[in-house]
Amino acid sequence: MTVRTDGLEGIIAGSSAICYIDGLGGKLRYRGIDIAALAEQATFEEVACLLWHDELPNRAQLDDLIARLSTERAIPAPVLQVLQMLPRTTNAMDALRTGVSLLASYDPDTPDMSLGAGQRKAVRLLAKIPTVVATWARLSAGKDPVEPVPGPVATAFLHGLNGAAPHPAAARALDVVLILQADHELNASTFASRVIAATLSDMHSAVVGGIGALRGPLHGGANQGVMQMLLDIGTPENAERWVLDKLAKHDRIMGFGHRVYKTADPRATVLREMARRLSQEAGHAEWFQMSQTVEAVMMREKKLNSNVDFFSATVYASLGIPVDLFTPIFALSRTSGWTAHILEQYRDNRLIRPRAEYVGHAERAYVPIERRG
Repeated sequence: MTVRTDGLEGIIAGSSAICYIDGLGGKLRYRGIDIAALAEQATFEEVACLLWHDELPNRAQLDDLIARLSTERAIPAPVLQVLQMLPRTTNAMDALRTGVSLLASYDPDTPDMSLGAGQRKAVRLLAKIPTVVATWARLSAGKDPVEPVPGPVATAFLHGLNGAAPHPAAARALDVVLILQADHELNASTFASRVIAATLSDMHSAVVGGIGALRGPLHGGANQGVMQMLLDIGTPENAERWVLDKLAKHDRIMGFGHRVYKTADPRATVLREMARRLSQEAGHAEWFQMSQTVEAVMMREKKLNSNVDFFSATVYASLGIPVDLFTPIFALSRTSGWTAHILEQYRDNRLIRPRAEYVGHAERAYVPIERRG
């Protein structure tokens, strides 16, 4: 007897040694290390090494990675020219998708499917994708792009976005968000990337597929929806009534519930305190106050916990990041996880080809066109 598996919920679709989720216990580990410990003590570059190589780097290895990322950060001139040609109204994720697709034509390792080439491509993508995002942000705002600077990803990205060195506290806050969003097992975009990689397509194609999946509002785009919700609510006093009205209309409230976690999302737990502190420092404490009310109402009315998208919106906004960049920043973080999964897929590849439960018509006879009504 066939069992309905809409959305593949609960279906094991493959094995991986990269990320472990305990949905009942609310635990998340990268290569066995708890996400809270990584967010508190590690850097994003350390996490990227961990995801790619199954080990945290020593000091020399970490310095080498940061140096390689710094060297590879600039994007080819033709890629910049194409970004300059795009309409300024282009969605930032569409600009990113276009930019990454073009990068494949200028990567010397694109056709090389060896492990070493794959690792070099992963570094280049993690270096260049933040530059594409920052460059598009400036172009779409009518500003000139700035030359990439050396250093860690978060610091270099904020410099590329704002044209000035960020405050160390802001860079560290973004670094923590990048760690929290680096990987999350077989989510929609990672699964899409692995399906593409399983055909032995190139790494850039697989990452472009991940970007396409992340663009959707039910995946990466949810954090933009959360911020728009807070802007629509306006003041903490309006929050409860706003949510109740939406629930009465059966409207979706972004940033709540998860297909895997049946308890609190451990990433949201880390981000909650960051959102409180950063919103106060930014002079927008009302964002966190509204979030608290919305969270309480959703638990009371729907028994739903907040997820990573809910508080990341306030964190991004408190750092002065425009709303349309929330999902592209998610993408630049998740590039570390996507490429780790792509490399893992290549190492022990089998074409991913599931079956579908057929629910259409039974056998029917062909009716000639002259006899059709």
